Amino acid sequence: MTEQLKKKLQDEINTLEHELSHELPKELKKAVALGDLSENAEYHMAKQRQEFVKARLRQLGRRLADLSLINMNNIPKDKVGLGSTVKVYDSVKEAEIEYKLVTSEETDVGSGKISTTSPIGRALLNKKVGDTATVVTPNGNREMEILSLITVFDESQAG
Repeated sequence: MTEQLKKKLQDEINTLEHELSHELPKELKKAVALGDLSENAEYHMAKQRQEFVKARLRQLGRRLADLSLINMNNIPKDKVGLGSTVKVYDSVKEAEIEYKLVTSEETDVGSGKISTTSPIGRALLNKKVGDTATVVTPNGNREMEILSLITVFDESQAG
């Protein structure tokens, strides 16, 4: 799971580094050739893009470093953790809902993939089947009873 994400981030880093070292210098050179830099929109746009690319590269580098710190041995084998698929009974919605806990980059609420850092994700972490998680929302608290749990380890043994 994290290996695919690391590859995706590294691919974006490679693309941005290429842009920063090859394409943007050409754009800046072209813009400088147009003359007066104080009123040169092309130059200012290229400089802004250069700053954005540098900031995004720093952000991606930090995220990649964070992901490399994820130790699968620290993810619980019998409780909700990263990669777990959890079926809960939501007392507010009066329905059973299934969630898969993923990293923030993989979040897709429409398909039930929620981040471990989301309010629901945080509430479910480290819970076992039969536990009740309380999710604090602006509209009040929601109670979710954990009906079933498939951890990332259960999935890897089944697949």
